[in-house]
Amino acid sequence: MKFNEFQEEPYCNEKMKIDLRTKAGCLKATRKADLVFTLAANMGGIEFITEVGAEIMRDNLLINTHMLEASRINKVARYLFSSSACIYPNYRQKSPNVRGLKEEDAYPADPDSFYGWEKLATEKMCEAYQRDVGMDIKIVRYHNIYGPKGTYNGGREKSPAALCRKVAEATDPGTITIWGDGKQTRSYCYIDDAISGTIKLMNSDYQKPVNIGSERLVSINELADMIVRISSKRITKEYDLSAPQGVRGRNADISTARKVLDWEPKVDLEEGLASTYDWINQQVNGDKLAPHVLSTASEHYFSPVHASGS
Repeated sequence: MKFNEFQEEPYCNEKMKIDLRTKAGCLKATRKADLVFTLAANMGGIEFITEVGAEIMRDNLLINTHMLEASRINKVARYLFSSSACIYPNYRQKSPNVRGLKEEDAYPADPDSFYGWEKLATEKMCEAYQRDVGMDIKIVRYHNIYGPKGTYNGGREKSPAALCRKVAEATDPGTITIWGDGKQTRSYCYIDDAISGTIKLMNSDYQKPVNIGSERLVSINELADMIVRISSKRITKEYDLSAPQGVRGRNADISTARKVLDWEPKVDLEEGLASTYDWINQQVNGDKLAPHVLSTASEHYFSPVHASGS
């Protein structure tokens, strides 16, 4: 377990550095807890989850197994597991014009990564704890959560952060490299919206998995163009067709969240990207920016909690 290196934690009254891959660590973390949000995971962007399998499955299955059992032993009142859109089967995501994935589309199972298989296996373990010992468990399936003050380099960043970094690093005029042909599609949900949906789910009586994401489908080319416009730079795109790009298309159907949680995202993609780009641009070019530019990154949209997911 590690803390967010990019921000203070003003609402946290206790910090513990614990190895959650151990039962002892999880027992310590959940002691006297009423609510447990299990957001910890060994994860990253498409390059990381494509290249790394054993480490992801080992670490995350250990974390989730011990956290569930520790929460049972410590009589936690309510438990939330952060799952991922990566659990959805590859055969439903072969076209850029993909329809939104409903929760029931998870089966027959065929995730395209070991990360997805680990998340799906843990969902079934949560279901078993619900049935066998009566634990009150919530399962949230995050769809491409993004925002400022998250990982933006090193290989674990997601596509919005990676593209923001590339544009921030580019000269003006300059060039950025897109992985794949840029026609692959995704939907993206801003961190504040993800947090509000997570809290609503935790406070609900709903016992099945729920998608938290956006239904606005965009191509990677469109995403890159939005970020370039935000930057006001003159940027051209080139393509690396040998780079990993994941499934061809992925979108969320959030009708369940609307119905049972009265939730849907409120932050427009352009608005969220502007806040994200401003912050990443500060990290990359902070000492080179004019003072008025340094003050443009918005703190208004960011909540002091980070959720993991794809």
